[in-house]
Amino acid sequence: MTTDELTATISDMYRSLGDRPAFDAHLHPDLTIWESDADHLLRGLADLHALRDRRAAEAAGPAPLTVAPEQLHADCWGDTGVVRYVLRARHGGDRPDSCFRVTDVLRRAGTGWRIVHHHAEAMR
Repeated sequence: MTTDELTATISDMYRSLGDRPAFDAHLHPDLTIWESDADHLLRGLADLHALRDRRAAEAAGPAPLTVAPEQLHADCWGDTGVVRYVLRARHGGDRPDSCFRVTDVLRRAGTGWRIVHHHAEAMR
């Protein structure tokens, strides 16, 4: 087992952005989530879907041109791993990039690595 599998999982997940089923295949159904724009700990995919729907309803302007993880650093202990990275959303034009500090905790199961906890903090 190498940490390359962990970083590949994160990179593949963000390549799937915009395709909920493909993106969510990287997430454990009972994951927990801390997000800068959520006022409580999100629990499970239903809470994540509600957050996504709220964001879509409140969106001002077009979606980012790209969203990709950068500066990935991973560690692995058996069937548990952690990946830390900067998530950059490039908007183009005069609109500045959005950046987030992210930590994902992953567990390996029969279907591969899945995120069991996601913590994202907007960088100022």
